[in-house]
Amino acid sequence: MAFCSVKIRNFIGEADRPPEVFRNFVPKLNRTMATLSLIKRPIEGELNDYRNAFHATLEHPDGLLGSALAHIRNRQGKLMRPMLVLLCAKAAGGVNDGVTRAAVTLELLHTASLVHDDIVDESDERRGQPSVNATYDNKVAVLVGDYLLSTSLEQAAATGSTRVVASIARLGKSLSEGEVFQLSNIHNETATEEAYFRIIHQKTAALFATCAELGALMAGADDATVTRHRELGEIIGICFQIRDDIFDYYDEGNIGKPTGNDLREGKLTLPLIHALRTQADNNMEALAQRAKSGLATDEDIARLVDFAKTAGGIDYAERVMAEYARRGYELARELAGDTPVGSALAEYISYVVERDK
Repeated sequence: MAFCSVKIRNFIGEADRPPEVFRNFVPKLNRTMATLSLIKRPIEGELNDYRNAFHATLEHPDGLLGSALAHIRNRQGKLMRPMLVLLCAKAAGGVNDGVTRAAVTLELLHTASLVHDDIVDESDERRGQPSVNATYDNKVAVLVGDYLLSTSLEQAAATGSTRVVASIARLGKSLSEGEVFQLSNIHNETATEEAYFRIIHQKTAALFATCAELGALMAGADDATVTRHRELGEIIGICFQIRDDIFDYYDEGNIGKPTGNDLREGKLTLPLIHALRTQADNNMEALAQRAKSGLATDEDIARLVDFAKTAGGIDYAERVMAEYARRGYELARELAGDTPVGSALAEYISYVVERDK
């Protein structure tokens, strides 16, 4: 896993033994799911300011563009990334206008990437609702994504920080590089954990890392503290993506994507990669290659999903995610201590690893 700056630390056999540093800081990972209300509690006012600022960027007098932006505005998710920006800022010094703009900048860039991803993946849905490309067409979706990206850069410049602009530019490059590498990796004969974690690092982890980094930066934290926040964000991003990938092995209508959707797109994720690596099964290897070639049938996908489960792939992914989460709890305590913000960050991590959609 050379491409991840955050390493797995001997997680095998350690999943049920939390380190003393946070034994009393958070409940065990298998407790009742953390609630978003607990996470939002220390930043409720700041989150309202963010919502107002973000929604203002999604208004336009032009009929078609205004309609497409309203379509995006009406399907907002749980605000996981803006909440991380605000929590890290509050832990590092406090929320100010620059922090709010940084949160808006990052969510605009993230939204632009989702609009473009739906075009690339030919997806008809996003968060259980019709995607922009399905509602309008690919031409409109491309242009709307470009508009969101340009608005993101405009908001970054409005912070007055060249470091924010540089971070947003690096993140945009990383997201694009990760997407291109993922597409090229589909054609590789062998799927490896190294490639899997490289993709996570360049996409989801990079996004969450930048959220935490810019929150601390705009709050006035020193470079060492900013770096530690970035590490926390990266850990959270890795956990988020592993949990998201595990969802693909279960039939949950409220998740917004069907079982085996990644496999239908030729993407092999951690549970199946582990199962193939640890079980010598030529039939499953052949089916995996069919999936990577885009030739797998529904029956093939179902067999691969069942194989990943029975061969311990889900359990393995859960253990990997749990170990990253443990490191995240340690960092949250280090950065925010036994404060309301520290508790909210711990709840945030718990929510990421325990969520059911």
